[in-house]
Amino acid sequence: MVREPLLPDFGRRVFVALGDSFTEGVGDRDERLPNGVRGWADRVAEKLAKAQPGWKYANLAIRSKRLRQIIDEQLEPALQMRPTLVTLYAGGNDILDLKTDMAVLMADYEEFVRQLAGTGATVVLFTGFDVKVSALLEPLRKRNSFYNQRVRDIAAKYGAVLVDYWCLDAFHDRRMWDSDRLHMSKAGHKYLAGQVLDQLGVPHKIKPMDWEPPTPVTLREWERRQRRWVNDWVLPLFGRKLRGVTLGDQLSPRWPQPVKVPRKGGLKKLAAESFDGGTARQPTQPS
Repeated sequence: MVREPLLPDFGRRVFVALGDSFTEGVGDRDERLPNGVRGWADRVAEKLAKAQPGWKYANLAIRSKRLRQIIDEQLEPALQMRPTLVTLYAGGNDILDLKTDMAVLMADYEEFVRQLAGTGATVVLFTGFDVKVSALLEPLRKRNSFYNQRVRDIAAKYGAVLVDYWCLDAFHDRRMWDSDRLHMSKAGHKYLAGQVLDQLGVPHKIKPMDWEPPTPVTLREWERRQRRWVNDWVLPLFGRKLRGVTLGDQLSPRWPQPVKVPRKGGLKKLAAESFDGGTARQPTQPS
């Protein structure tokens, strides 16, 4: 359901997206764009520009970042941009660390939101999805549930727009997820962009994927997929944790300064013009 428009139809229009891989766009691969990904935030920025010319857009999100890193690296630059619209998803990587004190995490999160809301911008927050990727990660569901309830409470307290990702049934289809089972696929990012736009009351033509029901798999095929997932994603993740490195260590924000989003051609046109002008895209890392 589309809400009444929440964004002003006059004055400055600056959209700043903050967070980690969720907002950077990991899982929605596109080598024509910075860091080799597109994502829901780029799609939202492009739809905003079509609905209301003049929108500028910055995306400071970088994969693997934890909440404290996001606060330290992204909050001050975002405030300096004087945004009129801010989106924030942060804390997912902290939840995956069982040593994280969830009460402290959410106190830091609330202070982050308080400062963003204090700018007068429309603030959009997200709950986390109930991802049932493996019985191995079942203990994390309680932490995720606690996180989500606190996000709902904080959104209500500061008048933020809430995209309740936990309740989006479309994401129960495995095709909405990338092969790592933790990041959205292209279809997932596209669908989420539509949900954000609906909450903001912005018209769009994004429609859910019209898929046939998933084909049942045999036990042998299921076991093969499980082994491949563990070998391709789980073991490398633990290896990086042991080495103290992340996939975001060598990356910079995709759109570090507000750019005017072209109504025609969108951000791909802007990226192509920047590349042709001699500004190299950052090296892509595995998503």
